[in-house]
Amino acid sequence: MRFTSALCVILAAIVSTARADLTESLKAGTIDIKYAGPMAFGPDGVLFIGDTQQGAIYAIDTGDAKGDSAKVRFDIKGLDQQLAAMLGATPADIMINDVKVNPASGNVYVSIARGKGAGAAPVLIRVDASGKPSEVKLSGAKFAKATLNNVAVGNQRSPSITDLAYTEGKVIVAGMSNEEFASKLRVLEFPFKDAGRGASVEIFHGNHGAVETRSPVRTFVTLDIAGTTTVLAAYTCTPLVTFPVADLKNGEKVTGKTIAELGAGNTPLDIIAYKKDGKDYLLVTNTKHGVLKVSTEGIATAAAITKRVGGTAGLKFESIKDLANVKQLDKLNDNSAVVLVTGNGSSELVTVALP
Repeated sequence: MRFTSALCVILAAIVSTARADLTESLKAGTIDIKYAGPMAFGPDGVLFIGDTQQGAIYAIDTGDAKGDSAKVRFDIKGLDQQLAAMLGATPADIMINDVKVNPASGNVYVSIARGKGAGAAPVLIRVDASGKPSEVKLSGAKFAKATLNNVAVGNQRSPSITDLAYTEGKVIVAGMSNEEFASKLRVLEFPFKDAGRGASVEIFHGNHGAVETRSPVRTFVTLDIAGTTTVLAAYTCTPLVTFPVADLKNGEKVTGKTIAELGAGNTPLDIIAYKKDGKDYLLVTNTKHGVLKVSTEGIATAAAITKRVGGTAGLKFESIKDLANVKQLDKLNDNSAVVLVTGNGSSELVTVALP
């Protein structure tokens, strides 16, 4: 009987732990977000938003944790026009900053600036499985806030926060500081604690033939490379660089490993990782070179690029000609992605097959 009672207590504790989710640390209150910029989802419908104007990260309970992303498809024409009409604005007054899929539901979230300049208002939009957009009211939502240290702030388009991701109980934030070694990767424990100074990161830029400390990470994903959780970062002009997350300690100066050069005169806009036919790939959308499919085969042992490169080098990649004018992308499920396509004065949110 004593053994049975003890076993019941243990099982109850296990069940309790299993039921715990990311929302438990969040509290209802006034969300003073000034600018809705880069986003990332954690489990349980928790959305992380970077406020580039304040240099802060918000964790928000969306209350959106049920659905099946495998059954969702989007084909929305004139998204910017629909959003503008819904918000009582014109398409010219709408700036779409980021697009992310909530993996818990399959719904798509869009961060927006409504208006121009200092008076622009942050807006968060949810597009449901039926394709209907609605504004996410933040008043009264459960949330938490982390204010970053030594960030390069001052305006809405500040590079204080360029991208973020949630992995293994941590929020990883890329951006710029006001320090001499300005480029930063910050690892924030969640629930949020002291944000710390973050790690100053430098890279060897093959196309420039130089070590750089002031070039920000534009977009990144986290990967497991040979059992090590790793940030794979894309920079302007366009090197791909890896940083083991364990090396990104507060106050440290960390040199990344440049493993690819995708071509000069180009800025990466978004990146995802996925598996196809048993192999691992990256999909990177860029301002000049379009959408590139990058093979990660041999990434663990790839030689570092340490000398000037007059073109492309490193990991193998191919251009996906069928995907043009893609500004944002995110993985929807194992077989497809959601892309934001702009052109001819309008924007579309559509589902595409992973190439």
